[in-house]
Amino acid sequence: MAKLAFLGLGVMGAPMAGHLQKAGHDVTVYNRTASKAQDWANAHGGSMAMTPREAATGADFVMACVGNDDDLRSVCLGDDGAFAGMSSGSVFVDHTTVSAAVTAELYAAADALQISFVDAPISGGQAGAENAALSIMCGGDEGAYARAEPILQPYAKLCRRIGESGAGQMTKMCNQIAIAGLVQGLSEALHFADKAGLDGRAVVEVISQGAAGSWQMSNRFETMLDDHFDHGFAVDWMRKDLGICLDTADDNGASLPVTALVDQFYKDVQKMGGGRWDTSSLFKRLQNIG
Repeated sequence: MAKLAFLGLGVMGAPMAGHLQKAGHDVTVYNRTASKAQDWANAHGGSMAMTPREAATGADFVMACVGNDDDLRSVCLGDDGAFAGMSSGSVFVDHTTVSAAVTAELYAAADALQISFVDAPISGGQAGAENAALSIMCGGDEGAYARAEPILQPYAKLCRRIGESGAGQMTKMCNQIAIAGLVQGLSEALHFADKAGLDGRAVVEVISQGAAGSWQMSNRFETMLDDHFDHGFAVDWMRKDLGICLDTADDNGASLPVTALVDQFYKDVQKMGGGRWDTSSLFKRLQNIG
């Protein structure tokens, strides 16, 4: 078993760290709100630290699951950052969805200290984290990934190295691009069914068994029809992710017209006060305007 640090105990990070502790690893956690770290340690039997550096000192692997580029920099860099406490040969695994630019920056900073850096964003939402069923898409050096991959298994449904540093984040962008279009399509189908006087549940029962079926349809149609939008990834976070996708597309020349349009639809949801609603709230937007 390994000595691990886990930085960030949100709705994803807290259960992920719990799976690592349950698997027999020695886990020390850090969270910006120290009381959350203490509560986690009390509940799971691990340890808590007051700074990322303290958590990372002596750790073989350090995992992070924080909010955005600036949050990730803050837990990695500086006198109290994790890199300052990590030993040569240790591995930093970033589960945050961030820009390719900050991944490149931190990979270089880690490499200068002889620390390995693996970008490993996740998909599967809160339920995936709680049920140890996350998809983990990774970028980084082959040797670093080979060492990290077995450590990630306690919360992984699938874990795969896609390519060199940054490939994990690029793959996560593909994931969010695909989800944006799927959720909008599902929302429009349910909205159309309602306007046509059809039973939405009966419609989904039929079409989900054919080519229209998807994870979003199977897991979100009932809560959408019940006007419940507190089941997973928040609109505020999706807009952050789609912004990263669109900025990256500007750099690499990709054309993302549907993604850009859905991003604006999510902006409408935010204006409705739905920033913390889950991403299926695109349906509620259509209900309000139609």
